[in-house]
Amino acid sequence: MSDDLSAAAAAPPDAFEANRRYLGSVAYRLLGSFSDAEDVLQEAWLRWRSADRSAVTDPRAFLSTVVTRLCYDQLGSARARREAYFGEWLPEPVVSYQDSPASPAELAELGESVSLALLAVLEQLTPAERAAFVLHDVFAVGFDEIATSLDRSPDAARQLASRARRRVKDGGRRATADPGEHRQAVAAFAVATARGDIEGLLAVLDPDVVWHSDGGGVVTAGARPVFGADKVSRLVAGLVAKWFTPGMGIESVLVNDEPGLLVHDADGLVVGVLAFTVADGRITEAYVVVNPEKLTQVTRVAPSHPGL
Repeated sequence: MSDDLSAAAAAPPDAFEANRRYLGSVAYRLLGSFSDAEDVLQEAWLRWRSADRSAVTDPRAFLSTVVTRLCYDQLGSARARREAYFGEWLPEPVVSYQDSPASPAELAELGESVSLALLAVLEQLTPAERAAFVLHDVFAVGFDEIATSLDRSPDAARQLASRARRRVKDGGRRATADPGEHRQAVAAFAVATARGDIEGLLAVLDPDVVWHSDGGGVVTAGARPVFGADKVSRLVAGLVAKWFTPGMGIESVLVNDEPGLLVHDADGLVVGVLAFTVADGRITEAYVVVNPEKLTQVTRVAPSHPGL
């Protein structure tokens, strides 16, 4: 019996489990939804279990191809669902508290950081463009492997990624590359919001700021974007006056690895997550996720974590 246990302990982990984190990261970035990504992983596991593994020379590449193809199929139906979605559809946020650079090993598992704003822009791409862009620009996958996943030639895969890159650049808002500047703007926004200070909000909002919100028809949220600092500042002050009750709090967090905010009620339940783009010290775009179905994986850390 002990020999059997020793052999089991020495056996290499199943390739699917060994690559689960990487595959989940790919699926999330391709779909923008944890639940959809988990469905893809479940189906990929079933296919891996029934595959002829003796014919698989590179399990990670094989599994990546399976996940990409499943996501590619999902994106078509997801687009139809999102067109029927109440109001704006925003991706599900990833919230964390640690502001430390990823190690090379973590980058291999999780890929380059993708902001919530970028994930929202990726919704404008075709499924093939999104797959090529995410695999190449985020996970550094070669075009030969991408071509296999998409049933295209390597040249066609390269063109898809190039076209996606142009569309992302054209569709994105002005943003700074300075994390400190980003953090300061978000902190100033949080202070002004907590006080319902319209002048303070105007000082940190870009004149052409755009406010996006996603309530999914489950909770109250705007059905369309709100444009301009004057309208956004008054909207935020009005929301605070109407909904901010004693015991509620705003905490500084990382949203998809960028400075953002978390709003919780008096019982500690997360009721909203905010992500931002910042340029020249001012917020150019705000993404507000309040649909509770998209916040199920977001939890607060210990109450001692400093908030505002």
